Amino acid sequence: MRRSHQLQLAAVMTAASVLYLAHSLLRYRNFEAKGYDLGIFDQAVRQYALLKAPIVPIKGEDFHLLGDHFHPIIATLAPLYWIWPDPRMLNIAMIALLVSTAIPVYLVVRGWFGHRPALLSAAALLAFWPFQAIVNWDFHEIAFGVPVIAWVIWAIERRRPWLSVGLSAVLLLVREDMGVTVLAIALVLAIRRAWLPATVTAVLGAAGYWFAVEVVIPHFSAAGEFGYWEFTALGPTAGAAVIFLLTQPWNAVVILFDHPLKVGLWLLHFLPLWLLPFASPYVLLGAPILLSRLFNDRLNVWAPVYQYDAILAPVFLLAALDVLRRILARWPRPRLALALPVTVLAVSLVGSLVFAQVFPFQRTLTGDNWTVSERAEAHQRAVDLIPDGVCVEAADTAVPHLVDRTAVGLNGTTDEHTLTWLIIDDTVEELGGSDPLTPQQAFDRAERLGFDTVVEDDHGLWVLSREAEDAESSAAELATCRDYLERP
Repeated sequence: MRRSHQLQLAAVMTAASVLYLAHSLLRYRNFEAKGYDLGIFDQAVRQYALLKAPIVPIKGEDFHLLGDHFHPIIATLAPLYWIWPDPRMLNIAMIALLVSTAIPVYLVVRGWFGHRPALLSAAALLAFWPFQAIVNWDFHEIAFGVPVIAWVIWAIERRRPWLSVGLSAVLLLVREDMGVTVLAIALVLAIRRAWLPATVTAVLGAAGYWFAVEVVIPHFSAAGEFGYWEFTALGPTAGAAVIFLLTQPWNAVVILFDHPLKVGLWLLHFLPLWLLPFASPYVLLGAPILLSRLFNDRLNVWAPVYQYDAILAPVFLLAALDVLRRILARWPRPRLALALPVTVLAVSLVGSLVFAQVFPFQRTLTGDNWTVSERAEAHQRAVDLIPDGVCVEAADTAVPHLVDRTAVGLNGTTDEHTLTWLIIDDTVEELGGSDPLTPQQAFDRAERLGFDTVVEDDHGLWVLSREAEDAESSAAELATCRDYLERP
C-alpha cells in the first residue's frame, strides 16, 4: 500500500473515531448511557480486572454473567481497567474495534477495485447507520465480532482458509450464537471448495454452540439452563422450530415480513446496497444473525436502533461489492464501483441530517446534545448525594455514573438487608432489568423497607435513604459493598 493511501485511510478512520468519541462522551455526560448494557459490562470487566468471577449486581444478587450469555472475550478488556477503571473506557475500546473494521474492508475492496473504491467503502461502512446505532447504544460484546467477521472475508478472499478457521474460533468467544455464524462460514468455505477447512469449521461451530449453551451457561445460571428460547412463532422448542422450517418454509418466510419494523430493517440494510448482497455467498455469514432477530418474539430486536446490526454491516457491504465485481467482469462500468459506496455515504449523510431515529449522530452533528439539559443536571444532583461504598439501587440512566464507587443495581435487584440508598425515576413505565418494577412498585417497596425521601421529584428523580438498623448490620452492609468495590 502506498504511503499516501495509508494516510488517506488513516484520515478516514481518525475522523470516524473523533465523531464516535464525541457522540459517546456526550451521551455519557448527558446521562443517556444506561445500566443496560454499559453498567452490566462495566461491572463484569471490573471483576475480571480483579481476577474475579464476573458477578454483576445490576442483573441481580450474586448474578454470574456467564450464566446469562457466553462472552468470555470481554475479559481481554480487563487490562484497560488497570489504566482507567471507568465505563467510558469500554466505549473507547468498542470504538477502536469498530473503526479497525475499516482496514479489512479496505483491503478486500482494494483487491477487487483499487484504492478509491476501497477508501470510499471504508468511509461508507463507518458512516452507515448500524455503526451509528451501536455507538449510540454503548458497549456491547458484539463489537468484538465486527472486525473479526470482516477479517474472515479477507482471509477467504486471500485464499487463506486456515486463517478463517482460526478467526472463526475467535468468534465463538464473542457470544453463544456465533456458533451458528461459524457454521455459515463453513458453508462459504465449502462453496469455495476448501473442504477440509470447511469441515473443521463446521465441527468448531457445532461444538462451540453446544459447549456454550449446554455446558457453560447452565453451569453458571441460577436456573440451571439456557433461558433464551424466544422463537415461539416457529415452535415451543428448537426441535419443533426445525420441523416447522422444513415442513412450512412458506409460512416461515411470511414471519420475516409480518411487521413494519421487519420490513424497515430489510429495506435499511439492502436498498442502499442496491439489493446486491442476496446474490453473494457472503450474505450467508449474516443470515443467522438477521434471521434469528426477525424470528424472535421480542419486537424491540426488530428495530434498527440497537447494537445487533453492526456485525452485519461489513458482511452485507462486502457481499454487495462481491456481486458488483462479478457484474463488472462481464460488463465493465468502472464508475459503478465508486457509485455503490457513494450511495451508502449519501444515504448516511441525508439520514444523519434528518432521520435521527435511525441515524443518531444527527444529534451530535447538529449540536442538539452539546448542551446539558435540566434533567441531566437533576441526574448529577442525585448521584452526587450517594455516598461512596454503599449498596444502592438506581435509575437505569444513573447506574453508569455510580458503578465505579458503589455496589449498584437496578430497582428490585439488590439484597434488601444491605440496601441503604435508592434513586427512582417516575417518568418511565418500568425501571429496567430482567424482572422490572414499575415506579409505583418501587415506591411501595421503599415504604415497606423504611426509606425516607431525601429529594422529591427533581425532574422525575427521587432520592431515598435509610439508616441500617444497628451498628452491627451497618458494618456488615459496608463490608459487603466494599468487598465488591475493591478497585482494579
